[in-house]
Amino acid sequence: MGEIASVAQAVIAALDWNSSAETRHSASVFLDSIKSGDVRVLAATSFELVKPNWSSEIRHYGFKLLQHLVRLRWEELHSEERLQFVEMVAAMVCEVAKPHEVWVLKSQTAALFAEVARRELPLWEKLLSTIFSLRTKSPIHAEMVAMVLRWLPEDITVHNEDLEGDRRRQLVRSLKDSLPYIFDQLHMLFGQYLGATVNAVEQNQMDVAKQNAATVTAALNAVNAYAEWVPVPLLGNSHLTDVCGHLLRYREFRLIACEFFKMIALRRRPSDETLLDFDSTMACSFDIVMNSARDFLENSASGISCLDDSEVEFAECICLTMVALGCNNLQCIAGHEERLSLYLLEMLGFLQHPKFALHFESLPLWLFLLRGSSSNLKTNEQVEGSRSSLISGTNSTAVFIDKEKKGMTIRISDDFCGIILDVAFQRMLKKNPTIGLTLSNNSLEIWSDDFASKSDFGQYRGKLIELIRLIGAQQPVIAASRISQRIEGMINLYLVGSIPSQDLAVLEGTQLALDTTISAIFDGASYAVNISSPAVHHTLHTILGGILQRLCSLNWTEPAQVEIIGRLLDAMGPYLKHFPEAVGSIINKLFDLLKLLPVIQKGHTQDLMAVSMSRARLQICTSFIRIAQAAATSLLPHMEQIAGIMARLEVDGQLRQSEHNLLGEAFLIMASAAGSEQQQKILAWLLEPISKQWLQMEWQTKYLSEPMGLVHLLTRGPNTSENELMWYIFHTITFYERALKRCGSKKTPHCTSQESSVIDMDSAYVHPLASHLSWMLPPLLKVLRCIHSLWSQAIVQALPVEMRAALLMSPAEQSGLLGEVAPKSKGMVAGDGSQLDFSRPQNMESKENEIRNWLKGVRDSGYILLGLATGIGDQFYNCVDSDSLVVALLENIEAMHFRHIRQLIHSVLTPFVKTCPTICWGAWLGIFLPRLLGHCQKSLIDSWSSLIWKGRANVPDCCGDGSAPDLKAEVMEEKILRDLTRETCGLLAALASPGANKSLPSSEQIEQLNRMESSPLIDTEKIASESLIGFLFKHNDGAVPALQICLKAFSWPDSEAVAKVVLFCGSVVMFAVSTNNIELQQFVAKDLFEAVIQGLTLESNAMIHAELISLCREIFIQLSTRHLARQVLLSQLSVTPDALSAFENALLKTSSAKEQKQHMKSLLLSAAGSQLKALLAQKNTKVITNVTLTAARSLQHTSESTLDEGDTIGLAAVNTAF
Repeated sequence: MGEIASVAQAVIAALDWNSSAETRHSASVFLDSIKSGDVRVLAATSFELVKPNWSSEIRHYGFKLLQHLVRLRWEELHSEERLQFVEMVAAMVCEVAKPHEVWVLKSQTAALFAEVARRELPLWEKLLSTIFSLRTKSPIHAEMVAMVLRWLPEDITVHNEDLEGDRRRQLVRSLKDSLPYIFDQLHMLFGQYLGATVNAVEQNQMDVAKQNAATVTAALNAVNAYAEWVPVPLLGNSHLTDVCGHLLRYREFRLIACEFFKMIALRRRPSDETLLDFDSTMACSFDIVMNSARDFLENSASGISCLDDSEVEFAECICLTMVALGCNNLQCIAGHEERLSLYLLEMLGFLQHPKFALHFESLPLWLFLLRGSSSNLKTNEQVEGSRSSLISGTNSTAVFIDKEKKGMTIRISDDFCGIILDVAFQRMLKKNPTIGLTLSNNSLEIWSDDFASKSDFGQYRGKLIELIRLIGAQQPVIAASRISQRIEGMINLYLVGSIPSQDLAVLEGTQLALDTTISAIFDGASYAVNISSPAVHHTLHTILGGILQRLCSLNWTEPAQVEIIGRLLDAMGPYLKHFPEAVGSIINKLFDLLKLLPVIQKGHTQDLMAVSMSRARLQICTSFIRIAQAAATSLLPHMEQIAGIMARLEVDGQLRQSEHNLLGEAFLIMASAAGSEQQQKILAWLLEPISKQWLQMEWQTKYLSEPMGLVHLLTRGPNTSENELMWYIFHTITFYERALKRCGSKKTPHCTSQESSVIDMDSAYVHPLASHLSWMLPPLLKVLRCIHSLWSQAIVQALPVEMRAALLMSPAEQSGLLGEVAPKSKGMVAGDGSQLDFSRPQNMESKENEIRNWLKGVRDSGYILLGLATGIGDQFYNCVDSDSLVVALLENIEAMHFRHIRQLIHSVLTPFVKTCPTICWGAWLGIFLPRLLGHCQKSLIDSWSSLIWKGRANVPDCCGDGSAPDLKAEVMEEKILRDLTRETCGLLAALASPGANKSLPSSEQIEQLNRMESSPLIDTEKIASESLIGFLFKHNDGAVPALQICLKAFSWPDSEAVAKVVLFCGSVVMFAVSTNNIELQQFVAKDLFEAVIQGLTLESNAMIHAELISLCREIFIQLSTRHLARQVLLSQLSVTPDALSAFENALLKTSSAKEQKQHMKSLLLSAAGSQLKALLAQKNTKVITNVTLTAARSLQHTSESTLDEGDTIGLAAVNTAF
């Protein structure tokens, strides 16, 4: 008895989180020793622990021990002992059938009995008879019977690795043979105890009613366990669908009963002889669920105020079930016109319902139906020709069956489409205090943060947008008509004052709806099909032309109003592509709006009105860009008119440089449609006025010769020439970036392979900006050099206070690193259209924010500009000196923050590696790579060591910044470190890309050569000179830090970085083998092999374990220095010589790479399986084959305890309970 008490105390200690970690660990070790010790001691101890004299926690643990024994150690008992065990468990079922017994313990007892029954299949029938005999004793005994029936099929619905194939087949056979008896027992349970529950309630015997209701609930849970896998026709023939349908009428049982139909709805339609019975059962399910939906919708028609939470919860479950039925088995009722029409009408009722939850859950059904009809949009013959036949049609739907694909298309009626569009338009916005004024039903729930648990607002609105897009593509006239009505209604509400003039949120939502609708209507494929009719074409022209005329007639003058009009007008861009005669009116309106708002010069006091005006003006200019993109060649006849107006505005001082840049970008887009010659002319016209000041040496000498000159430029106050020059530099660089993006080849230096870049450079094509790079880039490099030097220690100490503060991260950047919503900015808009950060209202005029925004904008655009320029080809390398580029970018790399280095690698250096011509490798990469990789090696190793051993990454970005709490600072620092690590490893992967290493043979090629009797010699000199990997190893000052980063990366818990390093290491292995570099082969066979195995010890690498195993195989198979790899296996993993010999013999017997990888994995697991967590994580992952865990399974009712079984159910939790 003393040992039992010790076990009980250990259980309490292990579960008590107030105990010390050491105490809990010691208790767990002791309990593990009991589990793995003598099986008879384990059995005796467990039976003692489940006795009623112990606490619920100890008894629960005792049941888990018994389940562990039955599942994993059953064969260790003798046959007589097993029979005695079975008898004790059967007796235990009766012992726990008491009124005040804890529900979770009753459930565990039933689970234990079911486990024993599954183990002792020869006693299956006897055990079932034993348990069935308890049904009539009392409601609690009947509840235990139902619980046992619920747990019997557990090993069918939940896959367990320890259940062998034969045992599983025997279990399935036994269960199938017993299904008629099981279903009969469930029927009798329902018949006896449902009636008893109703009678007890009528007689006000509530305790009796609760006991009987608990039995009905347990029987329902049992039925649901069979609904997951029993053939649907068998469920229908057993009339369980009728029973569950009847239970939908009872508030106490309806949620669990509804789960039965939801599981049925998810079952797949068969193609064998049971199809008719399946369809019949499914049609019956449709009828039952639709009746419940009809009752709810009729009751809620009078208003949602009469609905309580339980009604809405049940309706939500009904809606989910109907969605599942429609998405999986709508064909079962396709031949029943009335039933199908009623189904769609009820689903439309859910979509329109004021309760957001019901509306939200119905969305997938309509998306499913509309996607299906969209796939058959190309030709009417697809649904009306020989391959398809019309089954039924009504005013609301038309149903088609595809005979070849056995699919079905539902064609939604015009009325339904119109209603769906109205709902989507109405619910486009988040909740706003004034939105209710615009709605016909003030009780309508629209999205608010209260619904964030269901979906992110962006994802939810994306579904609405897809609905609009699908209907717009299929029913363009309906979509155009409805959006026209919506816009007219919103404008009228605004004009009569129903919407406050300062709140245009509703019109913003309408703008998004208009944008989506117009884009969908004029989508290429659908437009060709749906608008082939002249009548449709004319109708669309009339409706959409009316919208345009209405927008152009608005005389709104407030900045926010002007901004909305601009956005509404640019949404009409696709319409202009097909109706170019309307272009003139939009151009005139946009320029009229621009002239309405006075120019606020940069540097003047920026109050809220000034900020709003600047935003509105930039929005108008941005609208030109969007229209130019969408309208294609329709704007070409108006280019001269636009240029003339721009010139007059500039002469009158009515056009700021940022606005000129945006209009210039629109011009470049227009010119691209006119051909390269016209594009070059437009580009020269736009660059000429900018270049005059850009090339002046006076300002370069004064402000860019040394860092303090730039500091002087940035810290001068408003209304100064320095401030004007400061923003001239900003907007000039951003315009250069955008011009480079808009001009030239469709291919960019960010292409994924070296081949794309080489093709562009080798062709006769000349980039329109190529001739301008020679004068554009030198001042830019001076600016970037000065910016980089600002973070150097010597300069930082001499900076003014606001300048030092500007070098720190803004609250918006911190929020981005933390994954939080950035503080809402109400500041100025940069010349590139991005929002500048004025997140602190009291510092609206803060010079600190202005400087930070300037530095960020110039750095971002400068980096992108250089990265794009590398893709131009020889012109770039001929006009820029490599030394000056290195000095500008890397002179102060030791002082740069990690996030800036990451950005430099991503935007400049990786594109540079991908596009640099072979002839330039020595002069360019030979200078860049050693400097960059050397710094990254030291910085990353130091920071990761700090993170792993001290718990906090040592990065320069957050040091000295007390604006964030310590915990948030730690999260930001780790995020910054991971980002730089991944980008650096991505650069290594780019060095190893196939396009950059065409002369390097692949693993397969080397293996083929090795199998040939007289294999041709590999040109090692060519490999070394014509592959980037070979070039890197010619320059050890670049190769050494690259290899050191690789070795260390395998010990860092970041699988994304490791995956990129594996690509680089694979090429290193191939290079070592191909060139017969003995020194490198020794490094690979020993150091790299050890590092890769070290990577397998990290659980974070579980998702890429296959790549690591493949690399291990390459190292062991390919290298001639295999003896070093053998030493690693023998010493590091304690592989025995016999196991290693058997492994090598197995490798010799197969040439299959897949089989060799499996041999390598088996060897590693057998030698050090407990250490290699990346492999164990994969081995221990259980596959759930056919299970639906729903809220109904864990519903709390009056007989349940407050104790919870956790997220895993019963026996599925055995392995995780200890």
